[in-house]
Amino acid sequence: MSAIETDRLERRYGRRWALRDCSLAVPAGRVVGLVGPNGAGKTTLLHMAVGLLAPTAGSIRVLGGLPPRERPGQLRRVGFVAQDKPLYRGFRVADMLRFGAKLNPGWDQDQAVQRLSRLGIPLSQRAGQLSGGQQAQLALALALGKRPELLVLDEPVANLDPLARREFLQLLMGEAAQGGLSVVLSSHLVADLERICDYLILLAAGQVQLVGDADDLLAEHRMFAGPRDQAGLLGRTHTVVHASYTGRQATLLVRLRSPAPDLASWTVRPVSLEELVLGYMSGPPPAQAAPSLSCVSEVPA
Repeated sequence: MSAIETDRLERRYGRRWALRDCSLAVPAGRVVGLVGPNGAGKTTLLHMAVGLLAPTAGSIRVLGGLPPRERPGQLRRVGFVAQDKPLYRGFRVADMLRFGAKLNPGWDQDQAVQRLSRLGIPLSQRAGQLSGGQQAQLALALALGKRPELLVLDEPVANLDPLARREFLQLLMGEAAQGGLSVVLSSHLVADLERICDYLILLAAGQVQLVGDADDLLAEHRMFAGPRDQAGLLGRTHTVVHASYTGRQATLLVRLRSPAPDLASWTVRPVSLEELVLGYMSGPPPAQAAPSLSCVSEVPA
């Protein structure tokens, strides 16, 4: 069963396409990082997954069921934390929990209270008086209180300080480690994703550019550094995702299509997840580029 499955999914706002020809199957039981530049379609995809938006074309299913907007009961199995973490600021924390219990038949009050207690968040405090990190933790506790099978998070730590981000991600990792929970997390903070995500989806220009197991994707890519006049050799048998130049030196992010060539004058090293993501985000999609180089940038010497 897939946590989220889309088939030629598209969404248009007026004349602008936010998502085009999106087909993917997100495996269940994984922690999925959803990355891409602003305007790539990440929030649009997540909002369709939780039933807040209807597709313009194509289809989306969650947890092997019908599209979310066709069977609202399916959303009982989905927890969602939006980017702005909407809370009723005048409600006390205890009121928010009671509100969650009224709306969700499978609500786990004891677990929600225990999570907040461990974090030192008092039930008597008003939501609007909590710190940004505490509000994020409250929003997560409300989403987890549903006992969801799929947890969807849209930039949940974007405006948090490093300590609050760490505490939020630690709680998230603890929940995911218990098994049975699928997580899809959108974030610009790739370093955070690298620590917790084992599956990656990269969107750019409204289309899927990269998808797969994070370890497999990293194993398929290498960073090459060597003479500029030999850069074209790699493009003959491999996909050069991104290239930058300083004088006579070339640095290439390469997706290997066969064993790496033996180039004596070149150095080769593995790539980090951040280098991989930035390489694909830095220029036009590989399918739209020339066979040898998908993106070339000139760096002054």
